[in-house]
Amino acid sequence: MLYVFLSVCCSVVVSVLLKLARRYSIDVFQAITWNYSMAILLTWIFFKPSIQNLERAPFAVYLGLGILLPLIFLVMATSVRVAGIVRTDVAQRLSLFIPLLASFLLFNEPLNTIKIIGMVIGFAAILCSIPWQKKTANRKVFSNAWIYLLVVFIGLGIIDILFKQIALFKDVAYTTSLFIVYILAFAIAFTGLLYQVITKKARIFWPHIIFGWILGVANFGNILFYLKAHKALSQSPSAVFSAMNIGVIVVGAFVGLFIFNERLSLLNKIGIGLAIAAIIVITYSQTLNAV
Repeated sequence: MLYVFLSVCCSVVVSVLLKLARRYSIDVFQAITWNYSMAILLTWIFFKPSIQNLERAPFAVYLGLGILLPLIFLVMATSVRVAGIVRTDVAQRLSLFIPLLASFLLFNEPLNTIKIIGMVIGFAAILCSIPWQKKTANRKVFSNAWIYLLVVFIGLGIIDILFKQIALFKDVAYTTSLFIVYILAFAIAFTGLLYQVITKKARIFWPHIIFGWILGVANFGNILFYLKAHKALSQSPSAVFSAMNIGVIVVGAFVGLFIFNERLSLLNKIGIGLAIAAIIVITYSQTLNAV
């Protein structure tokens, strides 16, 4: 479980860095852009992807991910700032219900009673996690924070569906597909950054680049250790899945509450408990399908 723990830590570190970006006057869009340049480098070093025989590669899916990854990353950064680490991590982890629902609606996979219960609990967790109140403990909570949480939830769910489509495509190694997706994400984000520079809406400074590279190390570490965890515990994929998602929610809640002093209502705390319960139920339902 060491790899799972390291993956959880890297995922939470990403949220922490996004939280700190505004405090240190870091241009989040620049940081996200440079994050992908580091991800490209690390993917090349650790996975050594092959860039040959790509004629049948699903480039339409690659392009979709190349657009969505930096876009949703930017929304997630705003969500962390206006809704907090705890709520954003809950929305991020509960996004697993989007591909689950898609597998039922689009790919005709069976939907048993346990899955339905899990999705109902997950939906309740989302509703409870939303900061409905405008003020909490004399601190202003942005009234539109729920919009960013919803976009994170739906956006990451769609990204998960697209990555699952890549995983099913056996003609190209998954790590090679990941490498191509990162290149496209960087190219698209960098084009947007160049436009901002040309129109004098932004200037490139080293602090933004270095912060982005640190963000990229944490972002890549999350994926690297998650893949290593699945390889080390190949007989227990459901254990890796549940431990990863629950771990991020628990560690994220600890960091948000005790380090950044985020305030949650009783309803929000119930939402965290329901999110953990939903992940356990869904994991159990997938285990039954595998038997």
